[in-house]
Amino acid sequence: MSHEKIISLDNLSLQDLDSNAEFIPLFSQEDEEAMNKEEIPTELSILPLRNMVLFPGVVIPITAGRDKSIKLINEALEGNKTIGVVAQLNEEVEVPGGNDVYRFGTVAKILKTLKLPDGNITVILQGKKRFAIDEIIQEDPYLKAKVVEAEDAKPDANDLEFKTIIETIKETAQEIVRENPNIPSEAAFALKNIESDSFLVNFVSSNLNLDVADKQALLEKNDLKERALETLRRMNTELQKLNLKNDIQTKVRIDLDQQQKEYFLHQQIKTIQEELGGVSHEQEFEEMRTKAKSKKWDTKIKEHFDKELSKMQRMNPQVAEFSIQRNYLELLLELPWNEYTKDKFDLKNAKKILDKDHYGLEDVKRRVIEHMAVLKLRNDMKSPILCLYGPPGVGKTSIGKSVAKALGREYVRISLGGLRDEAEIRGHRKTYIGAMPGRIIQSIKKAKTSNPVFVLDEIDKLSSSNQGDPSSAMLEVLDPEQNKEFYDNFVELGFDLSKVMFIATSNSLNTIQPALLDRMEVIEMNGYTIEEKTEILRQHLLPKQLKEHGLDAKIISISKKVMEFIVTKYTRESGVRRLDKEVATIVRNIAKSIVLEEEFNEKLTEEDIIKILGAPKYDYDKYESNDVAGVVTGLAWTRVGGDILFIESILSEGKGTLTMTGNLGNVMKESATIALEYIKSNSNLFGIDVKVFDKYKIHVHVPEGATPKDGPSAGIAMLTSMVSSFTQRKIKKNVAMTGEITLRGKVLPVGGIKEKILAAKRANIKEIILCKDNKRDIDQIKPEYLTGLTFHYVDKMTEVIDLALTNQKVKNAKELTIKEA
Repeated sequence: MSHEKIISLDNLSLQDLDSNAEFIPLFSQEDEEAMNKEEIPTELSILPLRNMVLFPGVVIPITAGRDKSIKLINEALEGNKTIGVVAQLNEEVEVPGGNDVYRFGTVAKILKTLKLPDGNITVILQGKKRFAIDEIIQEDPYLKAKVVEAEDAKPDANDLEFKTIIETIKETAQEIVRENPNIPSEAAFALKNIESDSFLVNFVSSNLNLDVADKQALLEKNDLKERALETLRRMNTELQKLNLKNDIQTKVRIDLDQQQKEYFLHQQIKTIQEELGGVSHEQEFEEMRTKAKSKKWDTKIKEHFDKELSKMQRMNPQVAEFSIQRNYLELLLELPWNEYTKDKFDLKNAKKILDKDHYGLEDVKRRVIEHMAVLKLRNDMKSPILCLYGPPGVGKTSIGKSVAKALGREYVRISLGGLRDEAEIRGHRKTYIGAMPGRIIQSIKKAKTSNPVFVLDEIDKLSSSNQGDPSSAMLEVLDPEQNKEFYDNFVELGFDLSKVMFIATSNSLNTIQPALLDRMEVIEMNGYTIEEKTEILRQHLLPKQLKEHGLDAKIISISKKVMEFIVTKYTRESGVRRLDKEVATIVRNIAKSIVLEEEFNEKLTEEDIIKILGAPKYDYDKYESNDVAGVVTGLAWTRVGGDILFIESILSEGKGTLTMTGNLGNVMKESATIALEYIKSNSNLFGIDVKVFDKYKIHVHVPEGATPKDGPSAGIAMLTSMVSSFTQRKIKKNVAMTGEITLRGKVLPVGGIKEKILAAKRANIKEIILCKDNKRDIDQIKPEYLTGLTFHYVDKMTEVIDLALTNQKVKNAKELTIKEA
């Protein structure tokens, strides 16, 4: 049998059989001749079929479930796999005897079998030859009979009428395939490629929509020409019925209006679901109505829900809109309409919780306690909208959990970093497939209350795109006057967010939209000082890591000095994330030593820390001597805290130009230019010969050139450095300064004072020169951080020079001689 004559009949789709059963051979003329030469046995085991007739050459799948049938098939598999297949006279007879089957049948070959989990057997049978039962010789354990072959009377090879009948059968069969959408189009290809006339007749007869008696009548016809003619008559009748059915369906489809069509289809689906044992949608609708009765929603929302539920009942469950509508109604039922968590008003306990979870952060804690106090006096007060602004790792996000715990509210958080689609905030309209509510409503649903503590993390990282501007969408969320009726596109109803306590976090205020920033109460969270980090390490980080690694809290002890060593030598950050990782490394090392039964020092020293963490990674600058003119100690703020900054200047012969190095930004360069021009303009105040500026050039440098530096804070330090270089006067010992300057010689205030003061103290600075307006910043710093420091508050640059420079010349002072022409 050639491969060209093989096609896949997917309508049999016995996918559980192996790959050899996937292809069904079509009979060729040679195949028919080979089959005709086969002799059938005189005795055959008889397999009765309830509602099927097998024709010679045709392959059919059956499922055998009766005990007799299963036993017959199993024994046949052990033999030559040949059996006799006959149709039952009455398909309702469960155990057919010899009188319950037709007298004509087909010899069949078992091609494949598959045992099913329920004990039944699926069998692939191929018909071979027709036979007639001569005598039933056995009824148990299954039917067995003596049979005789029923030979076909075939027409002459030149019979033109028979050839015409065969061609008409092919054409009519292809027309039926075209008109009937339930028959795969591949069947037309199969019919064209059937070479055997007898197989064509048998194949078409087997697939006609006839009852068993009519098919049996075709099988029993010995004359092939008569059988072909009768098959053609049956085909014409079926084609006429099919055309009539299609015409009726077309007319009915036109006459039915949309509502009748939906109702008709809905009833059909309902009936099918009931037949399959599924749950009717009516039960689902009733459950929704029951849930709706328990909701505390307003009349407006209730009416809207009832209207949308009625709309859903009229929908076809198979369309995409039905699923969207179901999700919509489920969301309305799950949202906490007018459901609130009862607040706790124990202010002392709340303060205790906040202090336990976070060290420092006094401004945030005070604001939360104030809100609780007011809320206790007036229960309907709108919740504040806070924006915690500060560097990474200082506890902006985690404070939200503590606030929720202190208030007794639920806690939810969403990250806004990289959010570019406005629909993420406002939701999608229901008309879109895959529509869903925005993240605000989703989080409220998750919280199951309308007054959670809601953290909007990284609000400064919002970005706009061609899909909208999320920052603008947030304006309604964070506006106390508007968020009482927050409109989500998916919900299509106003939801009250006024009782939600929003806490936004940000690393920078510069990228937040001004209108959005105006709606929030900004609380700055500065970086932790070394002292604060040491306390955080002692109170929080070390106990937490010991617990997480399964160690006893008293297994090791670290002195305050060693803790400061860890903080200063292994971290340089505003927060404590890196510090937490370093502590985890130490604890893991201890855990390893315990498991391996190695000795370890229970009181860790600096030497132990170096062994575990390696050589120190950082070091803070210390004050240097005042033996060289032009070297001034400035104070700088960085994202990881404060630091001291050395400003160096030197004179050399030249044309009075200014050179600046040290990777300085534009603001620092401008400060240096202002300082030099001010000195030139007021040289008499500092005792500088004006001719010096034409004979010497000055070079200003800020060390650590690989580090970018910018900002106005170094203005007075640069001016002091230049005056020292031009006058060769010694700079007062242990003095640092910070402040901005103007061309008029005024000193202006700068920021980051707390961090700068702490950096000065670390560097053993004793005196600090500041603008008078910065005194308010000093007053807000804890007194213990100011011990040992003397502050000088100034308004003018001349005051700075008087305080910072002595009348003594530096050692090996340069003689700035001006030769007369």
